[in-house]
Amino acid sequence: MKQHGHDASLTISENTSTLKAVLILQNDYHVDFRPEHSICSNLGFNNKVYTNDYQESENAINILSINSILVNIDVISGSYVNGQKYPTIFSFFPDVSPGYKIIETPANVVYLPITLDAIYSLQTKLTDQNGNLLNL
Repeated sequence: MKQHGHDASLTISENTSTLKAVLILQNDYHVDFRPEHSICSNLGFNNKVYTNDYQESENAINILSINSILVNIDVISGSYVNGQKYPTIFSFFPDVSPGYKIIETPANVVYLPITLDAIYSLQTKLTDQNGNLLNL
């Protein structure tokens, strides 16, 4: 905005008590979160135009949507995720920043039954807590 000669001030911060984003606008400017692929859902705002000087998002900030990483393998049974059978052998939350190497070691090993008499192949996949494949 300043490159085009506008004297605008836009501040996005957080309210740590409510886990919501705070949008502060000055000089009668507005923010339009209606376009498709807007960051509004990540910041907790709805798809609309915001014109108030001070606006707190309607929802909590959703920058990190992964609560846990599940290591799944298709030859086991006996494990559950959110009360439903799911072939998970390990679940964890990474404690490193994005882009860094994740090193995890299971603390309490639990042996699960194998569903085949002989293993000729197996498929392993990493998903989030909702079963969505992780984009590595």
